[in-house]
Amino acid sequence: MKLIDDLKRYKPFNEQEAADKEMILYHLENTPDVFCRENSVCHVTTSAWVVNKERTKVLMAYHKIYDSWAWLGGHADGESNLMKVAMTEACEESGIKDVTAVSDDIYSVEVLTVDGHIKRGKYVSSHLHLNITYLLEASEDEKLHMNEAENSDVAWLTFDEVFEKSNEKWFKDNIYSKLIDKLKTV
Repeated sequence: MKLIDDLKRYKPFNEQEAADKEMILYHLENTPDVFCRENSVCHVTTSAWVVNKERTKVLMAYHKIYDSWAWLGGHADGESNLMKVAMTEACEESGIKDVTAVSDDIYSVEVLTVDGHIKRGKYVSSHLHLNITYLLEASEDEKLHMNEAENSDVAWLTFDEVFEKSNEKWFKDNIYSKLIDKLKTV
């Protein structure tokens, strides 16, 4: 499987990524239905770190479930081409039409905990997202439109605004700061 090969070649940026890479590989190779959210323990998701052409801002949405500004992305839902899913989710969640991959390579890996919540009137138990992130680029000139089913706003944020507006401390300290730092290496 291409995703497993890509992940095996992926060079972790830090200790979190090294540990999470091994966990994700384990589940890709051993867990049934890992690409489907019907696996209620853990399943594959993908995120889009969408930056502007100058790489000074990131496109984020105010997610209703998390009650916070957050990156774009979603569930694999049976699809193993996660770049395709990341690009589709970025467009669906923000209204942008033209998004390009900065690289075909994986940008970041994370195992993310998801607290129990209500989605579409049904309780979803706490579980893990085995997340693969891709670095994408889009123009700030495109008209933005939120996905009202999931988000209450969408905007280009400076990196300082990411830390000011996100309500999720762990994400700010461990994920968003890492994604911003990694931009210096691209």
